[in-house]
Amino acid sequence: MIITIVRHGEAGSAARDEDRELTDNGTDDISFGSHQLHDLCLDKSLPMPDRILHSAWRRTTQTAEILAAAFTASVDAFDALLPGYGIADVDNALTPLPSGISHCVLVGHQPMVSELVDHYLGDKGRVPALSPGGLVSIQLEFAAQGSAKLLFWAMPPEYRGYV
Repeated sequence: MIITIVRHGEAGSAARDEDRELTDNGTDDISFGSHQLHDLCLDKSLPMPDRILHSAWRRTTQTAEILAAAFTASVDAFDALLPGYGIADVDNALTPLPSGISHCVLVGHQPMVSELVDHYLGDKGRVPALSPGGLVSIQLEFAAQGSAKLLFWAMPPEYRGYV
């Protein structure tokens, strides 16, 4: 399965961290990034995202909704991506995903998103830490350390694909 790990777009401030919303810049980055992700998938003959899982916090929900609109993918809150959960929680939660999903997007927060990339690649720092709106696509054989192959990564504002 293809997994794309996305850090939510740039967010403003709010009284509670979980209520922070995307800024206009964050919304623009994610909108542009979704089109670039589409083009990168086409260029590499990869399936388009068909499922988006996200932390239930406001900024990740907004990021997931923007991505879902670009791909007509299903969207679900995914508790394992909430702050306070760990990599093992994500591994355990990904294990029972239905086999009919070909490309799943995970939208979460730092530091977990970058830690997930390092965990699945089994190589710390192979990809730069994800900036707001940054993404990494991997081919994941199973949810465990070192079980993935890097396909590409991209960061705003250009979202060029790098391997």
